[in-house]
Amino acid sequence: MMDDTEMEALAMSLDGSSLGDAASGRRQWSVSNEDDEIYYIPERRPSLDLGQSLIDTSHWVQLDRQDSYSSCYSVDSDNCENIILRAKSEDDAVSETSDTPQSIHTTNEFTSTSLTVAFTFKAICKTLGKMTEGALRTFKMVLWQRYPQSFNTPPQDMDLVDLVDRLLEFYNLDMSLQITKTVLEDMGQKKMVAYLQTLCLRNEMRHDLSETLKRTYSEVCEDVDMQEKKRPFDDVYTNLYISSTCDNGPNIEHEVMTIEKLNSNQEAEIRLSTKDIFTPEMLERSNTKITLLTGPAGSGKSMAVRRELKQFEGSQLSLLQIIQKLYPETEKLRHEDYRSEDCKILLVFDGLDEYNGVLDFENTGLVSDVTDLTTLNAIVVNLLRGKLFNHGLFLITSRPQVKFRIPWDTHYLEIEVRGFCDRERDEYFHRRFTDPNQAARVIAHIKTFKTLGIMCHLPLFCSLVADECHHMFREQGTGAELPRSITYMYTKLVLLLTRQRRTFRAPDSSPDKERDFLMQLGKLAFDMLEQGQFQMTKLDWKDTGIDEKEAVNNSGLCTQYLIKPNVLFLEEVLSFVHPTVQEYLAALYVFLSFTNQGKNIFEQHLTKKLMGLFKGQRVMELYKSAVDRSLLCADGKLDISLRFLFGMVHETNLELLRPLCTSAKWPTVIEDAAALIRKRIRENHFPGRNNNLQHCLEELGVLTSEAASQ
Repeated sequence: MMDDTEMEALAMSLDGSSLGDAASGRRQWSVSNEDDEIYYIPERRPSLDLGQSLIDTSHWVQLDRQDSYSSCYSVDSDNCENIILRAKSEDDAVSETSDTPQSIHTTNEFTSTSLTVAFTFKAICKTLGKMTEGALRTFKMVLWQRYPQSFNTPPQDMDLVDLVDRLLEFYNLDMSLQITKTVLEDMGQKKMVAYLQTLCLRNEMRHDLSETLKRTYSEVCEDVDMQEKKRPFDDVYTNLYISSTCDNGPNIEHEVMTIEKLNSNQEAEIRLSTKDIFTPEMLERSNTKITLLTGPAGSGKSMAVRRELKQFEGSQLSLLQIIQKLYPETEKLRHEDYRSEDCKILLVFDGLDEYNGVLDFENTGLVSDVTDLTTLNAIVVNLLRGKLFNHGLFLITSRPQVKFRIPWDTHYLEIEVRGFCDRERDEYFHRRFTDPNQAARVIAHIKTFKTLGIMCHLPLFCSLVADECHHMFREQGTGAELPRSITYMYTKLVLLLTRQRRTFRAPDSSPDKERDFLMQLGKLAFDMLEQGQFQMTKLDWKDTGIDEKEAVNNSGLCTQYLIKPNVLFLEEVLSFVHPTVQEYLAALYVFLSFTNQGKNIFEQHLTKKLMGLFKGQRVMELYKSAVDRSLLCADGKLDISLRFLFGMVHETNLELLRPLCTSAKWPTVIEDAAALIRKRIRENHFPGRNNNLQHCLEELGVLTSEAASQ
């Protein structure tokens, strides 16, 4: 049986065909000649196509509703056929049914805006399909006896599709359901009546809930910390790159370096879309009802996180109470609906990694009924265990670290969101900019700066770029000069993730603690970068003293995955979400170490004369040593980090970074820094590195054409 969407689409695509054609695929009705002797039709005009055979129109029910198929057969008095009834013989009169057609009384029971042709057709077919052949024959006979105006001959020879189709052709949707219910009641089919009513009740609830969800989520905010900047969902959402495999590691594409694959996943992946997640094929292949959708921060797992479960912490309540509190429309469902195999209910845990409760799968008590009163923590644990609401479907979105908290014997399907590919990235910008010329300019711009183009595989980064370009177009018009600094965009990304951490994951964290955490992470990034290292085992990570939950779950700056060093061994490793994020944090560590502590990391000692209010020439000692160290690295492993370091002295970026700085003022050194770079370019000791030095000038806000002329 097709679902509602497929049936509606098929019905709409077959112009002029009846609903039976749409549902069964039949394009032509077989016309019976049994009643040719009843009517005389003048030959001067073709007869109307009224279905299986010609019907006595004196018994037709006039309907005005557009969703009734019988309304398509209205007859204009000026053009109607002259259907002349011949004189009938006594045998003809005897053969007619002697039952008087009963009037049709409609009630409000089935009157609802949720009714569609596809649902009504499917509901009646499913109900009648559950009956035995004998009961179905009885239904047809009672239907014929009570409502002969719908049929010119007894419908015993009609199959189920034709029978329901004919019913819908002559009556509107609620009347068709009422007739079906009345006939079933006359037959004493109480279970079938209850089943039909249940289908209608669930459909009405599903419709009302759908309308509520549309109102709630039709507008989304990509930056969840700034709820006033909402946009229509369709103007933002773009298909994502979802992989059937997991533990794929971060994207390692890089502008300067060639980085070896960071994971050992050799499985052939299948490219998925969101529509594929709960298809019957996927459910059958995975044989599980829990799907875990993982991905690093900013990869597009969640478009509109609502901290809805927070309000239930510390309370005694049931899963049923939570559902009805969040979505009052579900109060129409009965207790047995939650235990029924044919009533599929999907629960979405959006951002399970933000849940701060302890998931104790060994000592938490068993909860198996949706009405059992317990704690929120017990409900979450039992849902993940598959003990509670075991007929439901569950979609869990989370950053990677949370999967290591789920017990090994819990059966679930894990798929991974990998953000955007180039095509989806370009489509996103076309959606965000209503002016196609502006969209084209932005796409061309990010392709010019390879690091920007690579980093735009993260939807969150795309949104930051789009916001900035929107601002430039609004201020300067379509011909605006778009931002050329990658430091500015990375600074906004890191500060955004830090703000989200403070808002949702670590609300008690002070600015000093945030600065200390970034310094810890930056030192690790710098040390790894100097060693050409881009991932670290969990065992080695513990030696750094950095809480992996803070790094992966809370900050979103790192990710965690499994590698397989050999056939029988799996090992947890951690890395930054992208090598350029590692390079940015390394530069930030160098910058803040000098700003707040007077420490030149490249000289490996603390110079007392640099403490306090720094002179411009002292700052230049830092940049001179940074340039020289970078040029000595033949593989270019410090090149991007050097760009970031120069970009941080630009006034715009200094203003963004000021909350992390303890120094009152940073001297203006842009001209001196630009002079240093130009000198190194003229010396030309490292010809292959001059291009990166030109990029450093761009980070300072100095045009490369201007630099070349000096």
